[in-house]
Parts: sequence; structure tokens; C-alpha cells
Amino acid sequence: MKFGLLGFPKVGKTSLFNILTGADVAVDKYGGRGQTNIGVAKVADPRIDRLAALFKPKKITYAHFDLVDVLGVQKGEAAQSVSLAEMRNVDAIAHVVRAFRDPEIVHSEGAVDPARDVATMEMELILADLEVAQRRLERLQLNIKKMKNKDDELELPVVQRCLEALEKEIPIRELDLRSEEIKRIRGFSFLSAKPLLVIVNLDEGEAGKVATAAADHGLADRAARPKTVVCGLSAKVEEEIARLDAADARAFLEDLGIAEPARDRVLHAAFGLLGLIQFLTAGEDECRGWAIPAGTRAPQAAGAIHSDIERGFIRAEVVAFGDLVASGSLAAAREKALLRSEGRDYIVRDGDVINFRFNV
Repeated sequence: MKFGLLGFPKVGKTSLFNILTGADVAVDKYGGRGQTNIGVAKVADPRIDRLAALFKPKKITYAHFDLVDVLGVQKGEAAQSVSLAEMRNVDAIAHVVRAFRDPEIVHSEGAVDPARDVATMEMELILADLEVAQRRLERLQLNIKKMKNKDDELELPVVQRCLEALEKEIPIRELDLRSEEIKRIRGFSFLSAKPLLVIVNLDEGEAGKVATAAADHGLADRAARPKTVVCGLSAKVEEEIARLDAADARAFLEDLGIAEPARDRVLHAAFGLLGLIQFLTAGEDECRGWAIPAGTRAPQAAGAIHSDIERGFIRAEVVAFGDLVASGSLAAAREKALLRSEGRDYIVRDGDVINFRFNV
């Protein structure tokens, strides 16, 4: 899965990129950075650590997101924006919005107003999509006149519906499209169709108010919209926490009344936004987490590991994480009949520890 970090200039995107990936990209306080940053954000999961303690593997691998941190977007540049063009290749957008105040860093839109900035950026996405949808509609109508193509005729009403919504300033993600309709427009990578994670970058003094960030900054209605999640953090404070050793970081978070560091909060919010769960694999070679959409059947989950395993799927040997840990080993779980065999119709659950049997 790939997330794109988007925002207006000087909102703290690159600081957040550093927090999430553990990178150390230089941040110019006055917005002088000139390149796109690409990194990997690992999703911490204590279940994998617990399995590693049991199996003593050679390798531990956490589920992860790829992150793309693009240059700040200027208002009004939707059609020509290179940054927005890069967002078409991501699975979801993380819009970093400024709520901190710093007299030395002038906001590109004037006064600090997170609700305004979220609405403005949404309009930029809509305008960029509007141009794409209009061009596609014209091409479809021309193609249908020339030749009666069934696929074009089925795509036409979906594009028309998207265009009508965009003209009313409604993002495509808020349309109730069926799965087959989504497939017909997937190739256009509409920006406003992508799930949206709004990350409110708070003042240092608000670092402990992450739970109320949406309500405190006029974004409660935004958080209630489809395929949208709002979370808060103070990048400046969280950067300091990220530099501490584990014990000091935990004490700092406890003083602020925060349950987990920003990296974990943001990535768990991303999981929820995309409707993802994790199944686990465990053995002497590797203990690993695999991110899949909720509702995935066993063969398709196997495909997350390798297409050959999906193609040659025979069965899945499954034990719940809690049952495995309580048993102490796979052999003990098998003896207690907690390790079970599941077929092609089995829907994988979060925390399943699975060994796939296959033949190719």
C-alpha cells in the first residue's frame, strides 16, 4: 500500500515523513526543500514481537506502507501541479494540515485555519479530477458514436455520475459506487476518489489533545464523511519523542496522556481507513505481518505472500494468535485441536497465524 503525503507549503509534511519512516531528511523552516521523498513506514505490531520470542526467527518483518512526500501544493495550481500528478499513483492521500502557530513561518494562505485548508485542498483535488472526467466523457461519447463498444457504453454512465458530482463540488469518494463501477474508473486514478487521512499538525501546547483534534479545529463534520479519517499530532513534539530511548519516550507519552507515539497512531489510522487487517506467519526463518483487506478469502491472502501460493492453494492451517501464544508452540496448539485446516472459502481474520499448503 502506498500513501501520499500532501499539503500546502510549510505545514510539517517532511517532519511527519521523518517521524513515520525514521528518515532524517533535512527540513528547511522556510520551505526550501526541492525534491520528492520516498520511504517505508513499518507498522509496529506487538503480536509479531511475541511470536518472535516464541520462534526465535532469523528475521522479523512488519507490515508496511510506502510513503511519498511531495512538494507543497500552491492554491490554484490543480491542473498543472506536478505534486498532484504524483498523487495519482498512491492508494490513499494523507493531507497534512497546519494547526500550529509560528510567527516566523508565514502560512501560504494567511491565517492558520485547518478547516479552510482541508476544504481548499479538497477543491484542488476536485478541479484536477474535473478536467480528467470531462476529457474522458468527450472521448467516450465520440467512441460510442463511431462504434458501439459495450465496455464504453457501460463506462459512460459511471463517468457521467462522477462528473456531475465533481461539478457540485462533491468528491468521488463520497459516491456510493458499486464494485464493478469502481473497476471501470480505476484506470483514471481520480484524486478525490482516494481515501483521505487528514493529519492535523498541532501546536506544542496541544500535543496531549490528539483525541479531540478534529472537534477542536472544526473538522468533526469532515471526520464523519465516507472514507475519511482525521487524526492529530504535534510533529515538533513527536520528533523529540522519536529521538528518545524506549523508556524515556514512554514516560514522555504518559506525561502527555497519549497511549502511543504518532507513528503508531497514524499508521493504525491508515489501516482503519483502508479497511485492512493483518494475518501473521511464523517460523524459524521469519515472523511476519501481512496486510490484506478485511473480508479476504484464504487463497487471496496466500497471494499476498506469492502468486504461486495462491495459484497452487490446497488449504490453510490456521490458529488464532492468542491460542498459539497460550499453547506455547504450534505442536501444542495442534494437540489441543486449536490448529485447524481451512479451505478456499475461509475468510481470514485479524491475528490469524497461517501456514499455507500449496502445490504448483
